[in-house]
Amino acid sequence: MARDNCIVVDGRDVIVGSANKYDCHRFVPGQPQGRLHRAFSVFLFDSSNRLLLQQRAADKITFPSVWTNTCCSHQLVGQAPEEVDSDEDIAAGRAPGAEAAARRKLRHELGIDPVQVPPLRFLTRLHYCAADSDTHGPASPWGEHEVDYILLGRVPHGAELALAPNPEEVGAVRYVTRQELAAMMDPGSGLRWSPWFRIIAAHFLPAWWDDLDAVLADGKHADAARVHRIDC
Repeated sequence: MARDNCIVVDGRDVIVGSANKYDCHRFVPGQPQGRLHRAFSVFLFDSSNRLLLQQRAADKITFPSVWTNTCCSHQLVGQAPEEVDSDEDIAAGRAPGAEAAARRKLRHELGIDPVQVPPLRFLTRLHYCAADSDTHGPASPWGEHEVDYILLGRVPHGAELALAPNPEEVGAVRYVTRQELAAMMDPGSGLRWSPWFRIIAAHFLPAWWDDLDAVLADGKHADAARVHRIDC
């Protein structure tokens, strides 16, 4: 965590500096909500429109063993290709930096060769904050405070992703239909979910899933100019 430098931003997603991943995620006196930084969340679907989920590894420092979307991590400074998106790219509805970061982490977490990753559609940004109280208790020293770039993609008909999950990052993977996801997210299932996925599943995912063809082909529901804020 100390070696990776995240992109620190203000509430409008304007870059104000960088800080290591450890510092960004510390919820401690002086920064009770960590440091606001950029992140990304990838939602990959198979050709039957099933969503690929992952369960985070049990040894993760933050949010261990929770279920979440396909891949979630952070754009970093000093990477090649560049992962810092410019205001001009975002205004044009593009996020090549976030996409580069997504391909890097899809390989690292799930073993997906970047050439297998389908085109990713940048849809919108989400500003949220959540302490990891489930793991570390009500006075948790860890949490997430992010402007999350949302990316969707679907593998072509007849293709299949070759998955080789990294056990240090991922505990399990599963493709789900909408009905299967609803059953998994029912409180009676006993499963735990990442806070960012809960927000996205409640506010955005149903519309995207309903119109997946138009979302991926034409950018339906895309709202790159807006940063949706969920109060901390």
